[in-house]
Amino acid sequence: MPGIDECLLEAMALPGARGAALVDWSSGLALGTIGESPVGDHETTAAETAELARAAAEYESFARAEPGPAHGGETGPVDPAVEDLIVTTRSGFHVLRFVETSFDSSVFLHVWLDRADGNLALARLKLRSLAEGLVLR
Repeated sequence: MPGIDECLLEAMALPGARGAALVDWSSGLALGTIGESPVGDHETTAAETAELARAAAEYESFARAEPGPAHGGETGPVDPAVEDLIVTTRSGFHVLRFVETSFDSSVFLHVWLDRADGNLALARLKLRSLAEGLVLR
């Protein structure tokens, strides 16, 4: 099972990968980075993508509603409901994949792909696999 560095190296093997990071969305800090950053600074990119991830993870509109005993049998949000986010720009794709952990599950993988060479379907599949196998120590 890969650790952070191995996981990021595998993410960079994706076609068109320009940069990748593992980010804690509750603090906005990068736990690991590799390659380029869209703004030239990985910490700024981590903080900005964390804001997006936090909004998606916390807003009720994106939460899966399921009845359950925790909510008195009523329908309510279940965490984390969001699996991944995709943002497209004129020059690239940003794919954020939430990682389930044994602690608080507040981390995500972020890969930045060149639009001309990137493959969103492949990136989603690869990031899902990496997130499932990631070992955080």
